[in-house]
Amino acid sequence: MLATSMVSTFVRAANGIQSTPAAEKPAAMLQLYDIENCPYCRLVREVLTELDLDVLVLPCPKGGERFRPELVERGGKAQFPYLIDPNTDVELYESLDIIAYLFKTYGGGERPLKWKLGGLQTFGSMLASAPRLNRGMRARTGDVPEQLLELYSFESSPYARLVREQLCAMEIPYVLRNCGRTLASEWLPPPVRSALKKTPESELENRRHLLHREGKLSIPYLYDPNTDQGMFESGDILTYLQDTYGS
Repeated sequence: MLATSMVSTFVRAANGIQSTPAAEKPAAMLQLYDIENCPYCRLVREVLTELDLDVLVLPCPKGGERFRPELVERGGKAQFPYLIDPNTDVELYESLDIIAYLFKTYGGGERPLKWKLGGLQTFGSMLASAPRLNRGMRARTGDVPEQLLELYSFESSPYARLVREQLCAMEIPYVLRNCGRTLASEWLPPPVRSALKKTPESELENRRHLLHREGKLSIPYLYDPNTDQGMFESGDILTYLQDTYGS
């Protein structure tokens, strides 16, 4: 399972890893109707990582009955991704339109060259979806937590992808706290950083918050305010989600 996730990460190269924080952060959190392994949704999540924007993810796997009907009623069709920006009252389908909007509104206006090559990015994202097949694409609905879970993640992390897939399949809404990389030392794996006694003070608020709360920085990290539990390690998180919210 992890091997094919690493293949997906390799296919997307540096997309969805390195962050340049948005020139202006939204006051109210963005909302995204999303399917984890959808190639079009991936493009939007990559840009959210690269702009260091948090988002409320509303998972809409195939066969899901929690948020899909809500989107159809709201937007008129079950098409993904769908972005809601409560700060501007803008709501958008179409991944490339959403990406252009995010850069215009929060990224200083100008898209980087790679994001102007929309067709090429879409093709690359389709290739990245192929190894994961239907993982995270079909509903096996879980219970809804009273309070939103928080997932510290960056889009291309092969370990965080496993967690996002399970959250999507279980139709569990969550706050995605983006934790891209800005420093060279952040590219070192956590065990190497630990061995070298390097604890980089990140430029990103989410990374600093996680480091100060837990004393270390590793992705993914799930915090559940319903049980006041936080955990690293994708395997532990997957087991926790199933044991706590599995139907």
